[in-house]
Amino acid sequence: MDSLTQFVLGAAVGEAVLGRKAGNKAVLWGGIAGTLPDMDVFIPLGDVVKDFTYHRSASHSLFVLAILTPVMVWLINKIHPASREYKGRWMLMIYLVFTTHVLLDSFTAYGTQIFWPISTMPVSWSTIFIIDPLYTLPLLVGVIAALVMTRESSRGHLLNRFGLIASSTYLAWTVFAKVIVEQQVIDELAAQKIDYQRVFTIPAPFNSLLWRAVVIDEAGYYEAYYSVFDSDGQIRFRHYTSQHELLNGIEDYWPVKRLQWFSRGFYSVSLRQTDIVISDLRMGVEPNYAFQFKVGELSNPHAKPVPPQQITSIRDLSILRPMWRRIWDQAVNL
Repeated sequence: MDSLTQFVLGAAVGEAVLGRKAGNKAVLWGGIAGTLPDMDVFIPLGDVVKDFTYHRSASHSLFVLAILTPVMVWLINKIHPASREYKGRWMLMIYLVFTTHVLLDSFTAYGTQIFWPISTMPVSWSTIFIIDPLYTLPLLVGVIAALVMTRESSRGHLLNRFGLIASSTYLAWTVFAKVIVEQQVIDELAAQKIDYQRVFTIPAPFNSLLWRAVVIDEAGYYEAYYSVFDSDGQIRFRHYTSQHELLNGIEDYWPVKRLQWFSRGFYSVSLRQTDIVISDLRMGVEPNYAFQFKVGELSNPHAKPVPPQQITSIRDLSILRPMWRRIWDQAVNL
């Protein structure tokens, strides 16, 4: 999730666990701990594919964070010696903040290696978009209420807990919605007699009402959208070709194999002039994908590997307008 969400989630958890005893210090350190795992983005690993695929690995491991927890509590007690009597509570709070951070990330499409190093397979339930105001706002309101109101009464503590309950309920809704939407997509693929290999569903940007589906087949992939307000159930699948043959000759190149593994097979291969580009189909909207990498060049006429480069795609935000218009039109017609 985005940094603001992780900060306010950490702050809300910190306030709920230790706010009555440590006051605003619990909010501050909860927010800091909530953003700490994502600091791995500032560690260069040698090339863009490594930076991309090793993010959310060791830094998001439940085991590594368990080791880091007492170190952070030691630092807190050094800075705030008067809070040492709550050492056990600080330990519980910090690890809960770490845990909620990595679990929330697991609900996104990116994938989080929460069991590293025992298992490096990224966990990805893909039920929530990386920025979703309906998840973040209850947390933000609760934290602000706790900061402003707790001096005079306990109402701020209660509102903070209500924010946690509201955001958690919304997250549970996204799981329920995904189950319904994915089954609808699978049923419609069968009804339209479309052969496929795998299906991936994720909410469209900034909401959980309109969902995007990526369907992989032998020739490429389909993209489709389905709203929870759709009444007829029919889904329009648009097919796009993926030029997998471009990887002939570089199929064993580490960046190629790594991107194939990390994307769980939801990727496309395209030729841009002489550049061979792999796009992760899970994160973005056709044709604007967030993560696209040049991995080779076509030369006389075979492919040759090149040091991977990330391709900056055009961010055409106008593509979001018809999405939101569709949600609104369906809702008002109910």
